[in-house]
Amino acid sequence: MVPDTNANFDRLAGAYRWMEWLSFGPLLQRCRCAFLGELETARRALVLGDGDGRFTAELLRANYAVRVDAVDASPAMLRALVERAGASAGRVRTIVADIRLWRPESADAYDLVVSHFFLDCLATEEVVALAGSVRGSLTEGARWVVSDFAVPEGWAGRLAGRVVVGFLYRAFGLLTGLRIRRLPDHAVALRSAGFVLEERKEMLFGLLFSEVWRA
Repeated sequence: MVPDTNANFDRLAGAYRWMEWLSFGPLLQRCRCAFLGELETARRALVLGDGDGRFTAELLRANYAVRVDAVDASPAMLRALVERAGASAGRVRTIVADIRLWRPESADAYDLVVSHFFLDCLATEEVVALAGSVRGSLTEGARWVVSDFAVPEGWAGRLAGRVVVGFLYRAFGLLTGLRIRRLPDHAVALRSAGFVLEERKEMLFGLLFSEVWRA
């Protein structure tokens, strides 16, 4: 698939946090940090599309040894991430790149990958390609933490979930030019690259989830 290169998240960098609070309050951040206490042993983290960096800042505060490579197509978001990292910014390396075109180096040896509310900007086949390329730069037993939206089970959950997810895609399409309109099947993509689901937590009756996958 040709990458969606029209999307531009720079214009949201300053307002991202407040847009999130107006729509979901603190729940997205709680979802991001659902497994934070289990990440204290990580030493090299690859953080994909963390927006304005609120999770990265929490990870750096919780883990004084971890070093982070943060990849994002938006320079403005990465600047916000570094600013939010504060005194720990020296442990962060930022990489401005379209994740669909970027490839990690096998020598990077990450033991943690994080993608919070980011894979929903990709199509399933793009997540498959991403998982395959990232897998080669991970240590044995590395973890991949994923948080995102989902359409809950049951007719009422499916109806409400489709309305909410559809609205979010339309809103982000108008604001950023994002053309993706359907949640990817991230589970199929991660399993195809050799990851196994270890833990899952849900919020808002399954509309939000956070998972830990093991390589």
